[in-house]
Amino acid sequence: MPSARSEFREAAATVASHVLIVATLLLVMWQGLLPGLLCVCLGFLATRWLSPRLGLLTRSADRQAPQLAATLVALVPVVLIAFMVPRARGVVLDAPETYRELLGFLARTVMELSDKLPPDIAAQLPRGAEDVQRAIATYLASKAGTLATTGRAWLSGLLFAFVGLLIGALAAARPSVILLKPLAAQLHQRLTRFGETFRQIVVAQFFIALFNTLLTAIFLLAILPMWGYRLPYSWALILLTFAAGLIPIVGNLICNAVLTLVGLSVSPLVALACLVFLIAIHKAEYFINAKVIGHRTHMGVWELLSVMLLMEAIFGPAGLVAAPLFYAYAKKELEAAGWV
Repeated sequence: MPSARSEFREAAATVASHVLIVATLLLVMWQGLLPGLLCVCLGFLATRWLSPRLGLLTRSADRQAPQLAATLVALVPVVLIAFMVPRARGVVLDAPETYRELLGFLARTVMELSDKLPPDIAAQLPRGAEDVQRAIATYLASKAGTLATTGRAWLSGLLFAFVGLLIGALAAARPSVILLKPLAAQLHQRLTRFGETFRQIVVAQFFIALFNTLLTAIFLLAILPMWGYRLPYSWALILLTFAAGLIPIVGNLICNAVLTLVGLSVSPLVALACLVFLIAIHKAEYFINAKVIGHRTHMGVWELLSVMLLMEAIFGPAGLVAAPLFYAYAKKELEAAGWV
């Protein structure tokens, strides 16, 4: 009888842990707390990665190394902010206004497409091209209007991200509990799998975005000026490349379209150079995505695109970022249960 009761408690704890995780993830999406959740995971993993290395370096006790790592993880953003804000205050605080202007600039570029292209190519545009141009320009202008009211949400997202980083660092520094009650043990298992998924997907995608951003910055700030060309909104485009690079597949399309349109506003030759450059670096990214993310998580491109489309429809742009992580985690749980 105690065995049957123990099995029932174990099953009930498993179900309850799944319900709590799903409810938490839904709450995160509905309340706009995704930056905080991602930074909780980032702070936790960074602290766990730093702890043994700092322990060897400082020869500190086992309990002191995690605390030292957590302090370092918490202080690094503060130091970076103190160093960068006086120099890049306008870039950070005025980002929504900058991107509103960028979208308006793109809308005007689309409307003036026939004037930007060489006469021979412009003459080949179909008659319905003007209607398409007008529809795209209207869409971009509407998004620009929406961005004008997101300044407060942008600053809130930065605050949630920093608080999440602190929570993750402090959680990683606390002593491990050897004996856990059934519900706590199941929640620990759920969170461990979520952390593994985060490490496989988001960390890999973060370095891919960083790689793209570095190359894009070199292209926009060094290579193009060597040819005598400068793209407007260069710093906004660099930040956009990093943000869009966190979104698999779709982020590439966004970067390609925006940079090519901005290049077209300068000249068709610059637009072609932007397109060739982006295709070249994204070929490397596709290889990394296929080998690192797709292989480790067993996700097909069609699965990823379907989930991203659904999540974007429900939760907006945040759904695009969360979709690969949430779907890969759900698939990992189903694989562990033997259902898929």
